[in-house]
Amino acid sequence: MPQIGWLELLIVVIIAILVIGPKDFPIVLSKLGTWTSTIKKYFSDVRSNINEIININEKKILNPLTEKNKTLTPKVNKKLNEKK
Repeated sequence: MPQIGWLELLIVVIIAILVIGPKDFPIVLSKLGTWTSTIKKYFSDVRSNINEIININEKKILNPLTEKNKTLTPKVNKKLNEKK
């Protein structure tokens, strides 16, 4: 991932001020911040929904196995105790 240094950032800001104009520059920055916040929230929601779906699927897969394990554990323990 390319890194942006302070000099490059300063050049971008100066060009943006020249293109947009000093009067509208703060308004554009505010809108850009709002858009960035909205996009971050959207991706956070998508990530949490994906994690929720994964957890639900894991429970669907693992729940029958744990139930089967609960019934098998006493039988296995009984067999082990008989052999001692």
